[in-house]
Amino acid sequence: MAEEKFPINIWINEDRFAALQKAKLAGLCEEMLAGLKVLRVYANAVERDKILKVFPTAKFDSATTKSIELLPRDVKDKIFDKIVEKESVDIMADFLKAF
Repeated sequence: MAEEKFPINIWINEDRFAALQKAKLAGLCEEMLAGLKVLRVYANAVERDKILKVFPTAKFDSATTKSIELLPRDVKDKIFDKIVEKESVDIMADFLKAF
């Protein structure tokens, strides 16, 4: 059985989209509401639990989307920066090393 993954949605504006284009990751964005784009970064169960412990405002939507929600904006900004730096969305283990 494949390991379950839990998304964190990072909203993408024009500046972020340009940064993703340079990192060759723009194709990973998905169109959402009214043309807004989102980039999904996935955490495994261990990473999800650490995120929920380290960031008390974060919540896990176990009922519908199985996503990690309500992360502080600065945390999502740091996640995005790590994505661009590593040119990959597979950054959660590396990101969480700082915590």
